[in-house]
Amino acid sequence: MQKLTAADPETHSPDLVAENLAALQALFPELITEGADGVVVNIDVLKALVGDKTVSDADEKYGLNWHGKRRARQLALTPSTGTLRPSPEDSVDWDTTQNLMIEGDNLEVLKLLQKSYAGKVKLIYIDPPYNTGKDFVYPDKFQDNIKNYLELTGQTGDGGKKLSSNTEASGRFHTDWLNMMYPRLRLARNLLREDGLIFISINDKELNNLIALCDDIFGETNHLATFVAVNEGNIDNQSRFKVNHEYIVAFGKDESKILAPPVVDPNIPESSKIFKEDIENTVVQNGPGNPVSSVRLSIGFPASFEDGVIEPKDDFWPKLSDSVRVVAGQTANIVTVTSGWKCKTLLESFIENNFQPVLDGKGQQTVFYLSNTGAVFYKKRRMEEPSHMLTVLRGLGTVQAESARLAKLGIEFSYPKPTGLLDYLIRAGTSAGDLVLDFFAGSGTTGEAAINLGKDQSSRRFILIQLPEPIDLDHYSNIAELTKERLRRAGKKIREENPLLAGDLGFRVFKLDSTNILEWDPDRDKIAETLEASIEHLKTDRTEQDILFELLLKLGLDLCVPIETQKMEGNAKQIHDLHSIGGGSLLVCLSKSIPQVDVEPMALALVAWHQELKPAGDTTVIFRDSAFADDVAKTNITAILQQHGLETVRSL
Repeated sequence: MQKLTAADPETHSPDLVAENLAALQALFPELITEGADGVVVNIDVLKALVGDKTVSDADEKYGLNWHGKRRARQLALTPSTGTLRPSPEDSVDWDTTQNLMIEGDNLEVLKLLQKSYAGKVKLIYIDPPYNTGKDFVYPDKFQDNIKNYLELTGQTGDGGKKLSSNTEASGRFHTDWLNMMYPRLRLARNLLREDGLIFISINDKELNNLIALCDDIFGETNHLATFVAVNEGNIDNQSRFKVNHEYIVAFGKDESKILAPPVVDPNIPESSKIFKEDIENTVVQNGPGNPVSSVRLSIGFPASFEDGVIEPKDDFWPKLSDSVRVVAGQTANIVTVTSGWKCKTLLESFIENNFQPVLDGKGQQTVFYLSNTGAVFYKKRRMEEPSHMLTVLRGLGTVQAESARLAKLGIEFSYPKPTGLLDYLIRAGTSAGDLVLDFFAGSGTTGEAAINLGKDQSSRRFILIQLPEPIDLDHYSNIAELTKERLRRAGKKIREENPLLAGDLGFRVFKLDSTNILEWDPDRDKIAETLEASIEHLKTDRTEQDILFELLLKLGLDLCVPIETQKMEGNAKQIHDLHSIGGGSLLVCLSKSIPQVDVEPMALALVAWHQELKPAGDTTVIFRDSAFADDVAKTNITAILQQHGLETVRSL
């Protein structure tokens, strides 16, 4: 028996406004829209429906518009006040890896990556919230966004705030989702190379809005395709219409610069082939115009001929599956080819070429496979023609199979994207060494797919960004922790199976936080104490490594750039750490104190190291401003450095 409470609608008087809106929507669906405070009636549409002649079309224009679009655009342009703090203890192969796993609000992180990675990302894949009424919508704010983020995720305050869902009852269902997506896609576009592309998974709920949104940001002419990904087996719902597909919207930064996808593993399912090729699984039958051709096999051909069937030995001849075979002719060592003379000639060349692909006169590659009806030929793409992708994707994995596979790794996650799907998209859109970004990383499928490619020495670099959203799992406090653990276990498994593999299976972890630089925030009642505290511009609870990586972000350097450190003992017996970043493009000393007697030897040590490194471009030298006893010391060290060609000297 359910007890009625004051919160139940049965205990309230009727909501007449809601009933009126519902009645209007039933009669005229086009009247209802979303405004600043929820569901509203479009007055201009109402006037038009009743024949009011005062309605003007002056404000009408083509495009996607919603309440908050101007603010969302401004949000993308508002600089971040945060930084990314390194976390070597959470990382794998910190010193050598080129991969990044960043924990934080992706809007702020995307802002922070603008200088270092603008125009460097080849492929972006994201699986954003589908706006089902249960997804978390990122609550962006103009002011104190970092503070807001830290409070929401429980890193400051009293354990965090409840993360809300974007329910349809809010009256701003589509508006909130669009306001969340718009600034992130704006910033993401800046990171793409000119030949870069973005894949976005989505369902029916926001498909049309997403395409219109991307038309606005990337340009309608750069809409490459909308793929249908078939989720075989993923139809466990009670709806009358069993939805077993979702969409992947693909846009390019500049469609004209996107090259043909590279040839990938031929084991990818036939219906999802990336490259242009004709796959003939049926042989041409013999007829008056197509006489039987026969090919005599060389002595020692690695096959047996028992019962009139050729069976390959030692997998010397490629096979389509375990059951395929070639039917032998009546004479031993004769293969009956059920097609014309051209196929016979190519098959002979294939055998003579040690069973490697052969080219015909048009540059068409041909590979023969064993079949139970004859030699099936497999025409790979012509070298001079562009490749293609089919827009219906099948056989690339299911949610259930991926969940079961992750369970074997000890990772529990309900709805992971199939690794096969990400493997396919990454192979289609990138080459070895390219940079892949996923800023809704979830459980880390994109990262694992990129790592897996390292097994054939063609690994891609990746950047994953994931909000540390709390989850109810025994071993993980938030999704970001689960993501990191999945990457660790996936890399470990690959290493165990391929002990000699030289690929990059690691990742550097960074965490979003407030800047290392103290902001001027005077206490007017204690102005003297405030001035004294402001002598040090850097937060005292931050490490040299924290400050170094903020420098990389501010100066536009890669977060995986090599950093070397040398120790120098000054005349005052104090040990100073000198850092060289990017082969000498940046020289840094962040010692908290540089005595007057150490000024000259430190300058000369930096000069000597610079001459040893011989960087190609200009070098910037940076010190902690408060480290010097006075302005004379700063002037002296600057003068010595400039005398030896180090013109750019800065202090923090």
